[in-house]
Amino acid sequence: MKIGELAKETGCSSQTIRFYEREGLLPAPHRSESNYRHYGQKHLKRLSFIRNCRALAMSHAEIHALLALVDDPRGDCQAIDVLLGEHIQHVEVRLEELSQLHGQLRSLQEKCSHASRVGDCGIVHGLEEMSWEEEPGNATHLG
Repeated sequence: MKIGELAKETGCSSQTIRFYEREGLLPAPHRSESNYRHYGQKHLKRLSFIRNCRALAMSHAEIHALLALVDDPRGDCQAIDVLLGEHIQHVEVRLEELSQLHGQLRSLQEKCSHASRVGDCGIVHGLEEMSWEEEPGNATHLG
């Protein structure tokens, strides 16, 4: 199948497929004499695998590591379990960060007294007065 057909089958754009090829996530397809890419079922299966990993918020580095394990079918499955466990820990950290972000946004919203003028808006004043820890995105004080 040509790249457009693979794109349609997987819901990926042709540009994304080419990107995954450049990144080494998807093996290069065979080329016809007229230099068209021709993909097979192995490409369809692998691209679906990659898309599913991305849907689970796995990074390209995690997918590379996972694919290296998958490419050795006689290897130990426990390594895959470890990789998934590490990803779960990353997700848990992100959930905590999002929970803190949610609290900060709620605190800002509570500052709104529905004033008629933007100059009196408690949210705007809260955003102006907010202080930050070392890492961006971690508000520590809502003024």
